[in-house]
Amino acid sequence: MAQKNNNDGRKIVANNKKAYHDYFIEEKLETGIELAGTEVKSIRMGKVSIKEAYVSVHKGELWVDGMNITPYEKGNIFNKDPLRTRRLLAHKNEILKLEQKLQVKGYTILPLEVYFKGGRVKIEIGLGKGKKLYDKRETIAKKDATREAEREFKIRMR
Repeated sequence: MAQKNNNDGRKIVANNKKAYHDYFIEEKLETGIELAGTEVKSIRMGKVSIKEAYVSVHKGELWVDGMNITPYEKGNIFNKDPLRTRRLLAHKNEILKLEQKLQVKGYTILPLEVYFKGGRVKIEIGLGKGKKLYDKRETIAKKDATREAEREFKIRMR
């Protein structure tokens, strides 16, 4: 299984590191997702990818596109299309807030994590603003500097 236990009772199945690299994440929101039974079984086995996924608002509802859930091996006729559009479950006022912020140029909504919480599949989505190339380089430089400092600290502590 590709699940990691987190401190707050969450079992993380998939995360989107690319989103943190390409966007400044300003707001996060936990939502449910509408799935078929075989899709849940596939997610339990860790066969889900959200690297290419994005979230859109259509007619007052949140939809995730590009989320790949590999068909369940023993699912036969009950399997759904792996790349189908899936509805996210959120309160109307949360959707309206996100929709207003999407009107600003450069903002998008991205799935950040897929996890189980209390036996239910949840998706953490984030409102992101695109990074420029120089922002990405700056972030990488900061990570390298902190990694180097930690390495030096470990060597000195021996």
